[in-house]
Amino acid sequence: MNGPGIKTFIWLRLASCKIRAQRDRTSRSGSLPPPDQTHRDAGADGDQSPTKSRDRLQIKRIGTPEPMATNPQPNQEQESQFSIRRLEPADKSKGFIDLLSQLSSCPQISDARFDLRFNEVASLGDDHVICVAEDPVSNRIIATGSVFIEKKFLRGCSKVGHIEDIVVDKEVRGKKLGQKMIRYLSDHAKGLGCYKVILDCELYSRGLNPIAKEPKFKS
Repeated sequence: MNGPGIKTFIWLRLASCKIRAQRDRTSRSGSLPPPDQTHRDAGADGDQSPTKSRDRLQIKRIGTPEPMATNPQPNQEQESQFSIRRLEPADKSKGFIDLLSQLSSCPQISDARFDLRFNEVASLGDDHVICVAEDPVSNRIIATGSVFIEKKFLRGCSKVGHIEDIVVDKEVRGKKLGQKMIRYLSDHAKGLGCYKVILDCELYSRGLNPIAKEPKFKS
């Protein structure tokens, strides 16, 4: 090999060694391309990592939560407009006796007899309570029920509540007003310390749901 050929060979060998050394230093230092450059390259190639794809799928799946409905259901709205209160003397003129006639025989009576019986019941205080529900539009009595407290010697002089005469006007049945009346009377009895409440009525014949099967009632 002549002189120029030897010089060219040596120069190529040196260049090859420099390139190999530079590669070794890069490999040892663990340097990688800048993150921004990596994301840009991936976006340019239209390639996305599996993690980012899963995140996007989860976002689409969860989405924006739907607002919760705040409007009450029809039955709840109809039930809430009827409040329950104790019987008053003026309720006779609001159809109280007519409502009782949908339950059993209840002929019309004079105002004097009504007031006399009302005062007798009122004299018993919380031990005998008659409640009614009044339609705020027509001012008619549309539901009624009563509870009286039986005082016993059993169970250490305990008390038992008896719910009777539950009736809902036939024009407004199906709005759970009877159940609301029973709950009201039951809470009254329990508030007086009754260890049980007995529901004394025939539910089907009075337009009520068969809730006497609930554990808190005995029929």
